[in-house]
Formats: sequence, C-alpha cells, structure tokens
Amino acid sequence: MAVTSTAQTPTAPGYRVLNPATGAILEEFATATDTDIQEALAAAENGYQAWKNVDINERAKIVARVGELFAERADELAAIATAEMGKPLSESKGEAEFCKDIFEYFATEGPGLAANQEVKTFGGGKAIIERLPVGPLLGIMPWNYPFYQVARFAAPNLMLGNTIVLKHAETCPRSALAIQAIMDDAGVPAGVYNNVFASHDQIATIIADPRIQGVSLTGSERAGAIIGEQAGRNLKKAVLELGGSDPYVILDSADIKADAATAWATRMENTGQACNSNKRMIVMEDIFDDFVSELTALATDLVPGDPAEEVAGTFAPLSSRAAAESLAAQVKDAVDKGATLHAGGTLHEGPGAYLEPTVLTGITKDMRAYYEELFGPVAVVYKVTSDEEALDLANDTQYGLGGAVFSTDPARAAKVAAGLESGMANVNAPSAEGAEMPFGGVKRSGFGRELGPLGMDEFVNKRLFYVAG
Repeated sequence: MAVTSTAQTPTAPGYRVLNPATGAILEEFATATDTDIQEALAAAENGYQAWKNVDINERAKIVARVGELFAERADELAAIATAEMGKPLSESKGEAEFCKDIFEYFATEGPGLAANQEVKTFGGGKAIIERLPVGPLLGIMPWNYPFYQVARFAAPNLMLGNTIVLKHAETCPRSALAIQAIMDDAGVPAGVYNNVFASHDQIATIIADPRIQGVSLTGSERAGAIIGEQAGRNLKKAVLELGGSDPYVILDSADIKADAATAWATRMENTGQACNSNKRMIVMEDIFDDFVSELTALATDLVPGDPAEEVAGTFAPLSSRAAAESLAAQVKDAVDKGATLHAGGTLHEGPGAYLEPTVLTGITKDMRAYYEELFGPVAVVYKVTSDEEALDLANDTQYGLGGAVFSTDPARAAKVAAGLESGMANVNAPSAEGAEMPFGGVKRSGFGRELGPLGMDEFVNKRLFYVAG
C-alpha cells in the first residue's frame, strides 16, 4: 500500500516517488515479497504457454493497441515521469508519444521480421530457419527514460510470443504501474506482462529460476557487470545496454552559432542524462574558440526551474540529489587539476538536485572526466588539429555506444565516422532516431541490440527445421 510523506529522505530503502525538484517524497511502495516473485514467475510461465500459440497477427493487434494507449495517455504519463525523475514536461510527453511509434513499428513489421527463412541446401531436402519465442524474460529498466526503455524491450518480445517480468527502477514506481495498466487495458493477457517491485536479491533469484530464459538490462556499467555475471552463471542470454561517452566531432562549420546550438541542445536533452548523449565534443582548432564561446553564452545565466513549468532561462534538476553531488565531484576534480570552467559548475543547495549546466575545456587524462561518463548537464570540449587526431581521441574511451561526425564535406565526415569504435556511427546528425533504427554498443557499453529489425532477433529461437527430400 502506498503512503504519502514530505520527508526529504525515505524511511527505508525501496520503491518511492521522490521529486528531485523539491526533495520531497510523494509516495512509497512496498517491495515485493518472495511469494509475490514466485507468483509472477508462475504467471509468466503460464502466460507463455498460451501466448506463444496466439497467431502473430493477433498478437500484433494487441501490441498496436498498447502503442495507441501510450499516445492517448501521454499527458498523464508525462506528469508522472516529470514528478519522478525531473524530466522537462514536454520531453516526458514526447517520450510517451514515441512509445506509440515503437509499438506500432513492431506490430506492423514484426510478422515479416519473424517470418520463416528458407535456407539453400546442397544435399537435398528442405531447410527452414524458424524464429520462435524462447519463454519468459526478465527486463531490468532504468529511470532516465521510464517509458521508452520499456517499450523498446517489450514491443518486439511481445510480438515474438515471449512473456515479460519487468523490474523497473526503484525511483519510477508510478511509471511502472502506469505501464502495467496500459498493458492490461490494451488486452495483453494475464501473465504475459508482469510488473514486480523486486529487490536486488530477488533479481538474482529471478535470473536463476529455470523458467526465465533471458535478461535485458539498461543501466550502468556496474549494474551490467553484475547482471551479466549472474546471467552467465545460470546460462541465460543477456542483452546489456550500458553507459556511454559518445564523441561528437566537428571538423568544420559553415555556421558555428547554429552548430553550437545543436550540440548544446543535444547535450542538454533530458538534462544530459542519456546514455548516447554527446558527452565529448571534439572540435577542430580553427573553430574551437568560437564554438566554446557560443556554448558558454548558452549556458550562462540559467537558474533552477520547475521541470513541470519549463520557463525560459531555467534548467531542470538531475534525477536525484546524489546524482547531482556525484557529477559535481567529477567537475570539481577536473577544475582542481587544471581544467577551465567556462560556465556553470555550481551545485545549488539542497534538497533539490540542481547542478548548473556546465562547459569545461582543458580536460586531461589525469582527470576523472577524461574516462568516466558524465551523466548530466556538462559539456566537455576538446581541441584537435587534424582528422586523425580527432578519431584517435574519439576512440580513446572504454565505451563504444554511439558517435557523430560533422563536416560541410559529407565524404570527409563519413571517412572519420567509419573509423569510430561504436555500435552507432552518425554523419552530420547527432543520432539516428526512429523505431526502425537499431540501438546498442560495443566495448564496455554492452552488447545486443534493441529497436529496428535487430530488436526482433535477440530473444528468439532461430530453429533449423529440416525435412529430408
């Protein structure tokens, strides 16, 4: 049962709504009991036995309806996300509406993507690769995109005939319950989608359970290492979408003011709390000073604001006070070691989670900011003198999620982008946005893909069906 409170810290760890703009706890929820977990696992297994036998075109109708309800309830969902993790209201609404596109894409394209594929044989007979469901799956989802992250995991797997046990972030219980309500109201059968307020110990229990056939996590590198180890120990497939420190390379510019504005808007989306945000801006020396000057102007004189109001000249909080303090420590480490602070960097007094949008240059390898992910409103800009230096710097990271290269000469940008060690490489665009675009990384950014045709190809039994002729 939920209880309300205005205390600034929870009375006990667990699922709660803590408004990062005010530090007030709005609601708390009980963590699942072990009995609750076992009931969810049993429901997922029972649901799978029926759901896998539903014709994929019939599943598509339900999946499409899920997407429609995300759009119909976008205003309600936006208010929930903004209260839970501080996302500006318009961005929260846009996220909910994007979920419609994701469910619609898989409802429309899924039957074709899951169709049988005949294999040319050389010894006679007929060979077909079937794409069959594998069973119940565990999804462990983050707080930064509380609807979108669930949609890109759930939509393809519901289409395939898999069932889902969904463990959402402890800070997003209202979002989790709102998604469960959408699934139920769309006609998703009982047991096919199961929200659980599981503890960390219970996650390990779920992964080890023989009924669970795979696990997908979007989260931190540390969380990915833990979940990957648990999945491997239990011989379960895992998809891990982890951190990123994406390079954003600007080789030249015909309009430095416009290019800086695009770079800044990209960095500040979701208050900088996106895995594939442009965390390292790499700029050619002849335009570097002007670029930094433009970013500094955009970052200057901003004041804390209510993300539900989005008043001009304000900035939103980070997801939590702890997150703001952690990021401030990374900025301080850089400045203390000689980095130049051009704007921002001030952590406002609590209990709100406000760190002023920041512009940093002069980052060196002895600073935490060089190799660590900066998950928040901090623009780090590096100066380079050649395309080769830009590429070397871009790849000097343990992460490999995405990256972008810009030039007035598309061929020049494409040549540099082709050398990026990343799961996604973009030319003259911050990123490739769309339900049809596969998302995922390499190196310590994880493995596996979501969205697009590859999103239908992860948790699937690619069974060979051979009939001798």
